[in-house]
Amino acid sequence: MVGNLLGGIGLFLLGMTLMTDGLKTVAGNALRRTLARFTGGPLSALLSGATITALVQSSSATTLATIGFVSAGILSFEQAVGVIFGANLGTTSTGWLVSLLGFKVSISAFALPLVGAGALTALLGRGRARAAGLALAGFGLIFVGIDHLQAGMAGLGERLDPSMLPGDSLPGRLALVGFGVLMTVVMQSSSAAVATTLAALHAGTVGLEQAAALVIGQNIGTTVTAGLAAIGASTAAKRTALAHTLFNLVTGVVAFAILPAFVAVAHRLADDLDGAAGGGDAAVALAAFHTLFNVLGVVLLLPVTRRFSQLVARAVPERRDAMTRYLDSSVGEIGPVGVEAANRTSREVATRVVSLLAARVDGTPVSTEGEALDAARAAIGEARRFLARVNTSSEVESDRVRHLGVLHALDHLEELVDAADAGPDPALLRQAPVAREPVAAALQATAAWLGSDVEPAPEEEAASTASRVAEEVIAGRRRILDETAAGRLDPELADDRIGTLRWLDRVARHLARAVHYLS
Repeated sequence: MVGNLLGGIGLFLLGMTLMTDGLKTVAGNALRRTLARFTGGPLSALLSGATITALVQSSSATTLATIGFVSAGILSFEQAVGVIFGANLGTTSTGWLVSLLGFKVSISAFALPLVGAGALTALLGRGRARAAGLALAGFGLIFVGIDHLQAGMAGLGERLDPSMLPGDSLPGRLALVGFGVLMTVVMQSSSAAVATTLAALHAGTVGLEQAAALVIGQNIGTTVTAGLAAIGASTAAKRTALAHTLFNLVTGVVAFAILPAFVAVAHRLADDLDGAAGGGDAAVALAAFHTLFNVLGVVLLLPVTRRFSQLVARAVPERRDAMTRYLDSSVGEIGPVGVEAANRTSREVATRVVSLLAARVDGTPVSTEGEALDAARAAIGEARRFLARVNTSSEVESDRVRHLGVLHALDHLEELVDAADAGPDPALLRQAPVAREPVAAALQATAAWLGSDVEPAPEEEAASTASRVAEEVIAGRRRILDETAAGRLDPELADDRIGTLRWLDRVARHLARAVHYLS
């Protein structure tokens, strides 16, 4: 009995892990693109989170990806909150999978062949074919695990009567909620804990109301893992973990407060499904209960997503420098997302440096220029170290090219920082209007682009400016040397003017390359 229980839980967990990892790899960048594309408002973010979680069968995978996207600046925190709401809704699909297929359909007859076919594909295949094989083998293992869970729970049901367990009183229900939390923490998977509870309910070891209290606890228990993962992590990770915790606590408290009524509604829903999907079953009723109280949480909190997000943001304020706030170690584990985080940092550095250069070219350098340039240099160094830890797949050429592009951008930005730190006297700049004015215009256009997510990158303008200034350096140098040779210009002043032209050429050239790589 105990062996069957432990083995069933282990097989279920292994199957979930293999299926989740396989599906994530098969989907590849599609999951990241879907999250980034379809999370404009709270409702679309909710649907994205629910759909992706249902597909990969892991709210943890969706939550981790969301944390990475927020840390990298791809998603706003408000959008991430919507995805978290959806992930909690999507994870309830596991209960339906187990109750409708695991107990209703005799999948065990071809579960082992699925494992065999999947394992063979994983061994012989490469890339996505190998990942698909792992997902298939994982899917089969889930149902092998359910079979063992059923056998173990049947044996336990012979020794344990539901009346022996707490549940009829408030302390009893609270004890079951606490045990549900413990199950999720120990198993490190709310899906496995829910599957175990469904098997116990199906075997008659626990009653429906007792199982419902356990599921509430299991739903809350997922927040423990998120909370532990957020210790020492970035502000984005801490905010996401807090949002996840608050959502689960609110839904859990509401479901617990009206538990009998909720269970009755879920049972009625299961009865309505009878005939169409083998409903009228306690396991189906429990799956319905799990979904219903998460839907209620969404109904309560989705309309106030903005205020909810602001509350969480105030509770966990941002303490890192604005330029490096995207560089979180957890983000670097997802190659393309890590590169995007470094790209966002590069844009922040560029915003700072371009504004300083624009002020210098206009002849009005800021008083805190030295501190700002030191901070920019530090941010560039941190971004380079961060990128060194990011692993982009050599099989995806676009990822590798983007990784190299950000490194190029950082190199040109460092040149611009050095140029800003060693600029010529404003009086000399005013004596070179032919080169100065187009550089000032290019800096203005770049600043406007960096401050907007809508405007197109001024690549052509920056490149054209670099060409014009390069030509002016040649022509201007010739004029200055001619005047010096004719005795009309002091040699030291001539040298300073030529140095000013070369400085403007340096700024225009590196600005054009930086804009190219940043875009």
